[in-house]
Amino acid sequence: MKTTLYLVLLFSCMRLSAQTKKWTLRDCVQYAIENNIAVKQSEMDVKIAEVNLRGAKGNFLPNLNVNMRHSWNIGLNTNPVTNTNPVTNTYLTATTQTSIFGLSAGITLYDGLKNSNRLHKANLAILANQYQLEDMKDNISLRVVNAYLQILFSKESLGTLKKQAQLNIKERKQTEELVNLGSKPKGDLLEIEASIASQEQQIVNAQNTLKIAKLTLANLLLIKDADAFEIADQKDLLVEAGILDYNSETIYDKAVQNRNDIKASALNVEISETNVKIAKGNYQPTLSGSYGFKTNYYFSKLLKFPNFETQIADNKGHAFGLNLSIPIFNRFANSNDVRRAEINHKKAQLALRQSKVDLKDKVNQAHNDLKGALAAYKAALKTGVARKEAFRYSQNKFELGLLNSFDFQQAKTRLEMSENDLIQAKYDFFFKAKVLEFYFGIPFGELQI
Repeated sequence: MKTTLYLVLLFSCMRLSAQTKKWTLRDCVQYAIENNIAVKQSEMDVKIAEVNLRGAKGNFLPNLNVNMRHSWNIGLNTNPVTNTNPVTNTYLTATTQTSIFGLSAGITLYDGLKNSNRLHKANLAILANQYQLEDMKDNISLRVVNAYLQILFSKESLGTLKKQAQLNIKERKQTEELVNLGSKPKGDLLEIEASIASQEQQIVNAQNTLKIAKLTLANLLLIKDADAFEIADQKDLLVEAGILDYNSETIYDKAVQNRNDIKASALNVEISETNVKIAKGNYQPTLSGSYGFKTNYYFSKLLKFPNFETQIADNKGHAFGLNLSIPIFNRFANSNDVRRAEINHKKAQLALRQSKVDLKDKVNQAHNDLKGALAAYKAALKTGVARKEAFRYSQNKFELGLLNSFDFQQAKTRLEMSENDLIQAKYDFFFKAKVLEFYFGIPFGELQI
């Protein structure tokens, strides 16, 4: 009984521990990279490229085949005993069995350097797929960071609303006492009650927003138990604008060097150029060598043959050969392959140019967005300070009876709005700064939140 109780308690503790795990941003990014389906698909592309490389290397090796055949000859057949001499060769009616054993090998000696170019292409394809995989990881990381920051923003907004609600409840109690004493009109209490009711609705909406934000990140991480999903306790965001010390052109130059999608596009250009060389290799002759070994064994109930070992030894033979194939005309297939490869090469060059143009637009947009976000954040800071002073002034007048409850509630509402605007501006600036830093070459995995 004690053992059973111990196991139950142990399992409960383990389950509670699993449910109360607090996910850091680094945990989320790493988990998403390891479990995201799109990333796994991209990893399969890398594995396929590795298989293709193995095949390209194998093209330089000779092929080797063992051939075996057994046949039954029924009726009138050449006499296998005398058919070695065309003079004495005779026919007979009998059932004979023939077993033929052979070994063949072939190797390509020259093929217009197609195998060499295929090997080069296979190596390039592995690098291109690896860059595409890393680009996929970068995109997933960006989505995780955005979803994670949305949770932090929602939690901080909810916390601010709850603090404001507590102040309203405290103020309601004080106003209620003053109304009972006749120092305040009942309308002031009703204004506070209305403000509390409105704030309760805002809290419900904020709770729903936080829940949706958690569900979004949990779904992105493929976590089934979203209700038990919790991120780590929030730290104060270190809001810096150091990346704006660099102009957009400098950031773009760094992005061209660091972005994996640009690297993959550049490799695709080189791969398409190699495809042109492979296609042109079809114009050149192909020289291959071959070797064959063959022996056989006869058996018949009507005829007497030497034993198996003797026949195998006596009937063996070797064959060596060279084969030269010179293309003359193949219904325009080779020329069409070359033209098609050259067109794809130009398309790859255009795709690379377009990728760089798109990247420059993204960097310029991100740079301008960050400058705008910084201006909005600074303005929100100033507005917050001004609203606090205005509220303090209104509060003093309200307590002295020089300001009615409606105007006082309006001042407090403007303060609450400025606090929420500051939170939103802070997270908006932080995320846009990290996006621009990412273009500059700072990975998301180094963020400390």
